[in-house]
Amino acid sequence: MPMPDDFDSTAVDTGEVTLHVAHGGSGPPVLLLHGYPQTHVMWHRLAGRLAQHFHVICPDLRGYGDSDKPSGGADHAAYSKRAMARDCVALMRHFGHARFDMVGHDRGARVGHRLALDYPHALSRLCVLDIAPTLHMFETADRHFANGYYHWFFLIQPDGLPERMIGADPAYFLNEKLARWAAPNARFDAAAVAEYERCFRDPACIHATCEDYRATAGIDLAHDRADRAQGQRIECPLLVLWGAHGFVHKTYDVLSVWRDYAQRVEGRALDCGHFVPEEAPDALYAELQSFLDIAD
Repeated sequence: MPMPDDFDSTAVDTGEVTLHVAHGGSGPPVLLLHGYPQTHVMWHRLAGRLAQHFHVICPDLRGYGDSDKPSGGADHAAYSKRAMARDCVALMRHFGHARFDMVGHDRGARVGHRLALDYPHALSRLCVLDIAPTLHMFETADRHFANGYYHWFFLIQPDGLPERMIGADPAYFLNEKLARWAAPNARFDAAAVAEYERCFRDPACIHATCEDYRATAGIDLAHDRADRAQGQRIECPLLVLWGAHGFVHKTYDVLSVWRDYAQRVEGRALDCGHFVPEEAPDALYAELQSFLDIAD
């Protein structure tokens, strides 16, 4: 396992699901949330450095890794970002943290967006990595978006279609995702990739992660539209970072978009692709030093 040796691995019952969690360090709390199709292990190049200053908590999201994979239900609500945000708040309270900082990548960043709206008093600061807001992406979708984010439309198909197709060769699908979304010449840690493959070979994981995307195309959009109608925006300081070689950078005026969804926004592109914590850990850490007031 590529996570730091002094990190503990444990299972935490949030009241709805049991999450698999790696955590280490001491000090103020910071929650790190991974994206698709990975696990908490994606933080292996950053977690140890942050643990010199923080209590670092890295769960597998529900449906991913070794965390529980409940039934999504008819409306896929069990995989809504609202349900995942509830998991995170319960997890942090388990460790005694009512208020915390958070860094989220990809799906984890979308959970962070929802958490900031549903639990504004829980987040001190939020950093999201390589995403634009879900609602904006759907409402501005065009042929370019469908080509670049084809998986958003593939994974939501009903009747087990994507599950069956991915399940025919899950390691191939996962590695294609890593290769297509990373910058040219990106190098992933072999032990980390082996862990992603181990978890993603589980048919329950394949199904649950499809449910995550089905929720995003349905109930999550309903939640986002309700918030917009009420004028609700992210209140805590927001740092947005993204890969200069990725789809988000090529498609959106990222900071301008996020300013419609948050009150205080800063950020920039980094020299990497989609997988910022693995492709550009030093540059990401430097940005977090300033944002999280790390005194090295």
